[in-house]
Amino acid sequence: MTPELVDALLAPSGVAALDEAGRRVAAGETELRVGERLRERYDAALVAAVMAQVELRARAVAKFRLADRMLLTRGGLEQASGEAAATWRATRLARERPALADVCCGIGGDLVALAPVLDAPVLAVDRDPVHLRLAAHNAAVYGAPVVTTRLGDAREVDLTGRTAIFVDPARRSAGPAGRRHALGTYEPSLEWCLALADRIPAVAVKAAPGIGLAAVPPGWEVEFVADGRELKEAVLWSPSLATAPRRASMVPGGHSMAGAPECQPAVATRPPGAWLVDPSPAVTRAGLVEQLADALGAWKIDARIAFLSCDERPDTAYGRVLAVEASLPWDLRELRRALARLDVGAVDLRRRGLAGDVDDVRRRLRLAGSRRVTVAMTRVDDRPWAIVATPVDATPPEAW
Repeated sequence: MTPELVDALLAPSGVAALDEAGRRVAAGETELRVGERLRERYDAALVAAVMAQVELRARAVAKFRLADRMLLTRGGLEQASGEAAATWRATRLARERPALADVCCGIGGDLVALAPVLDAPVLAVDRDPVHLRLAAHNAAVYGAPVVTTRLGDAREVDLTGRTAIFVDPARRSAGPAGRRHALGTYEPSLEWCLALADRIPAVAVKAAPGIGLAAVPPGWEVEFVADGRELKEAVLWSPSLATAPRRASMVPGGHSMAGAPECQPAVATRPPGAWLVDPSPAVTRAGLVEQLADALGAWKIDARIAFLSCDERPDTAYGRVLAVEASLPWDLRELRRALARLDVGAVDLRRRGLAGDVDDVRRRLRLAGSRRVTVAMTRVDDRPWAIVATPVDATPPEAW
């Protein structure tokens, strides 16, 4: 997209074309037919831009509740934070009402949450003029009172007067062998982002969830954020904002647990009981599995595997809870017999610590029942094991 096309989309004719295209597609017309109708009255380049926005807005619904009013680019949408994660982060950053700069703001995935909750204007910085325009527009869609934009390379923009910085550096999809998520795969570099804390009191850096923890300086907090069961991102909080070495946060809902991996409580290892807990990947990545087990009164089924178990049903926002129906040493024939007794006709296979071709196992089970269950291919006390279980709803506790 070009700045001229952004102007065209924001002009009255562009807004009208976007509204019409959105209504027609929502009513069931094909995008091809809608494009043909629009080209009867609008410039072909504008129509192409409009139809691209219709497609992107449909994809963006998974991230933004006001997606049907936003303006987007493919790359910008891919990197943008989801609204739930951005809102969680904005609440934390806004506690002291800082003079904040959103550096490398992209299309404004975080700006839409940051700007409305701060009293002072937010400074949005990006070197892409199109993204900068879209960020300001999208922040306005969410009710941001004032956003000041500044076009330029983050490393060269004057940040004088800013007391807090949020930076979302671009991440390359691949790097030299063995160095993905290392310092050099971010632009600006992660090293530069972290050094901002030497001159600005409060700094938060969004990073890939696979970031190498050795790259994070002492005193910084690393927060892993999961949206549902999917680990979305890591956020690095500078020492003035840090409250613990590691944090696992669940959005939406804002449940958060913090601790130190090196100070985890001792947890027993025993065979599976009546309930199985599959911790959120944010908890696992943060190294807080034992802390979760201690809070739930649970134990581990294997010293090196994150599955937890307990005899009473746990209520937790920090993992998937399953009712155990069968637990047995790994043997395909015995597992087939157990599933037949339980009237199972379909399985969701979850492999954790046990080698094997999941598709081949599913074919060889030859199921004919009426129920669907989860089968964990795992290890118990370092022995190959199978756990047949049924997921259940759990009531989240208050935030930790």
